[in-house]
Amino acid sequence: MPARAFSFEVQHRSANSSARCSTFTTPHGELALPTFMPVGTLGTVKGVTIDQVRESGAQVVLGNTYHLALRPGSETVRNLGGLHQFMGWSGPILTDSGGYQIFSLANRTRITEEGAVFQSHIDGRTIELTPERSIAIQEDLGSDIVMVLDHVVPLPSQKREVAIAMERSLRWAARCREVARRDDQALFGIVQGGLDAGLREQSAKGLVSIDFTGYAIGGLSVGETQEEMVDTLACTVAHLPQSRPRYLMGVGRPEDILLAISQGVDMFDCVLPTRSGRHGAAFTAGGVVRVKNEHHRQEKLPLDAECPCIACKHSLGYLRHLFVSGEMLGPILLSIHNLTYYQRLMHGAREAIRADRYQDFCKACFEGWQIASEDQNT
Repeated sequence: MPARAFSFEVQHRSANSSARCSTFTTPHGELALPTFMPVGTLGTVKGVTIDQVRESGAQVVLGNTYHLALRPGSETVRNLGGLHQFMGWSGPILTDSGGYQIFSLANRTRITEEGAVFQSHIDGRTIELTPERSIAIQEDLGSDIVMVLDHVVPLPSQKREVAIAMERSLRWAARCREVARRDDQALFGIVQGGLDAGLREQSAKGLVSIDFTGYAIGGLSVGETQEEMVDTLACTVAHLPQSRPRYLMGVGRPEDILLAISQGVDMFDCVLPTRSGRHGAAFTAGGVVRVKNEHHRQEKLPLDAECPCIACKHSLGYLRHLFVSGEMLGPILLSIHNLTYYQRLMHGAREAIRADRYQDFCKACFEGWQIASEDQNT
């Protein structure tokens, strides 16, 4: 593998799908895959202490190059000991390259072959993010897993626009590979190409020829259907090496994660667990519970009697009280619960893969969620 401090090993492949159990060794610890990465955009998982993130079972967290470059600045993070010391996290960290902001801040961004020129969402100043600058920022941050800068476009888009962005992303990836210097950082390429199987194949093969430590699948969760997502994953993974980790960027609904695992994807991230928690939505084996609903007012039972998190030591009625009273503890507790739920789901998936019962595991999960979703709508 290109980065000497890293190793990847597949321990077991599912007998009935492309799901697999693997380990990815980094300078800050070994990851059991499949895994879900909580998003700590600015060096913090919103509303949750780093110890609480650790207690949820999380193995790795994610930070964002664009946002950290704005505040507090990558040089400041470097001078304070790097992102691990800065945020107090001893495990692996992945940093996004800033490519997603090309999509999410499109009305503030101008794309050229050289890179992306942003208007800061904070103070309006002009910021240029090139492939070389993205890598330099991430080297300052000192994350374990570094992403290439890519050009993300919304779906649906015209095939010509998708092709231009994909080809530009390949050229940017090569530039990132050329300037990356740190042996203690693993550089991941990002497959683009929208929903077009031919473009996805071209992108994947192009990245493999450049040779990266791992490969991400980008440009999804931006407007496609679940069926389109699964079809795109299938045609993409087919062109990625078995000997490298695979990361699906930004896809975070539990059902989508399980379907992606069945296609051979290993790593996931999303803000959904904490964002949903802040708005009163709790993920459970029985589906999403809307904590603020009136019929929970006098509920004595917890959200999930099997869940070990601190939120589930309280009654659902108490959690509802916190939300309707505007107490900040409510969103904190539900964020912790959702993070814990995602880690328990990943643990269950790994166990099911090892036991060659992953299809049964998925079926049981989907049945539980469907029953609950019907109940919640009554």
